[in-house]
Amino acid sequence: MLYYLFNWLDKYDFPGAGMFAYTSFRALGVAICALLISTIFGNKFINMLKSKQISETQRDATVDPFGVGKKGVPTMGGIIIIVSILIPCLLFGKLHSTYMILMLVTTCWLGALGFADDYIKTFRKNKDGVKGRFKIVAQVGLGLIVGLTLYYAPDVVIRENIEIEQGDKVVNVVHAPKNIKSTQTTIPFFKENNLDYSEAFGWLDSPEWKRKCGWILFVLITIFVVTAVSNGANLNDGMDGMAAGNSAIIGATLGIFAYVSSHIEFASYLNIMFIPGSEELVVFICAFIGALVGFLWYNSYPAQVFMGDTGSLTIGGIIAVFAIIIHKELLIPILCGVFLVENLSVIMQVEYFKWGKRHGRKQRIFKRTPIHDHFRTAQNALDPACRYLVTGPKNVYHESKITVRFWIITILLAAITIITLKIR
Repeated sequence: MLYYLFNWLDKYDFPGAGMFAYTSFRALGVAICALLISTIFGNKFINMLKSKQISETQRDATVDPFGVGKKGVPTMGGIIIIVSILIPCLLFGKLHSTYMILMLVTTCWLGALGFADDYIKTFRKNKDGVKGRFKIVAQVGLGLIVGLTLYYAPDVVIRENIEIEQGDKVVNVVHAPKNIKSTQTTIPFFKENNLDYSEAFGWLDSPEWKRKCGWILFVLITIFVVTAVSNGANLNDGMDGMAAGNSAIIGATLGIFAYVSSHIEFASYLNIMFIPGSEELVVFICAFIGALVGFLWYNSYPAQVFMGDTGSLTIGGIIAVFAIIIHKELLIPILCGVFLVENLSVIMQVEYFKWGKRHGRKQRIFKRTPIHDHFRTAQNALDPACRYLVTGPKNVYHESKITVRFWIITILLAAITIITLKIR
């Protein structure tokens, strides 16, 4: 809203109104605004939650060998994150941008899903929350909306990067002169780093059918990525500051990708596709980072509030949709490696336990899952009747140490993700 107001005032030479034309100014503005809203509103919201006794009922001190209880800590703190994202984006963002609209819809859609889940758990005392099939339907629905919007929206285009070679050496990278709609995405570690989903249907004789099938595959991949990453972030939300810190680091990395993709010279240097209009995503992601950093003020150990599914599902979905829009979804397994490992640890644990049960054995791979809980579970807390494949390390680590080490791992993965653009 402020963008349009000051854009109008700039026509009348209003002092300073032209600053809103700069993406960097608006990006820093939303980051500061989101941070302030998250910290100031967060305090009032937490006090309100306490007065209404809207607290976590599933966690207790038994999983913390250092004796810090989690029962009674307010939950549904994800509302703080959502409000801190929406207000700055509505004030500073270009609301006619398809990319901004998609990110705001994603925030509201998954925020509503997470809120419903937390509401059922907290007020109706049903620990299962929203039934799994309804949650999947909602996530698939969002994936369909995102995929079809990117297919039909006329301003969602790219300019393909073209390598100029002399012999076997690339001497220059230029971009095609015309904008096109494309199902291309960036694939790491390959010299030809653009993968077109339509090439999977190269056996089709009709170019038109080949293109349409490529978009169908793109929409299916979008649905899968949105569902997987939002659930992965949900599993990562098990320690104070864990999900918020990791997501802020991932968001900063995606913001770098969005910025260089919107700048044709940087895109040429990195040999990636140029995405006109993606600079508006930088504004959104700065609000996202500011909201998460502000939330950490209260969510860092010992947490005064938990984000709940309201927050974790939302931030996971934001990361997924953002990566899809800038055609970097195939980098997610590297960038979101912590989320991936958390998911895999749970899947492996469940399947290994079921396999043992069928053969009359009680067995597990890790002491507890998701994997971050493995490192804070003491040996004397293990079931003596169960066989564990991995019981080390012998020491029990403090929750804050595990959280910071997971942050460090995510920073390392973020650096590797950026480096993949040059390693081919």
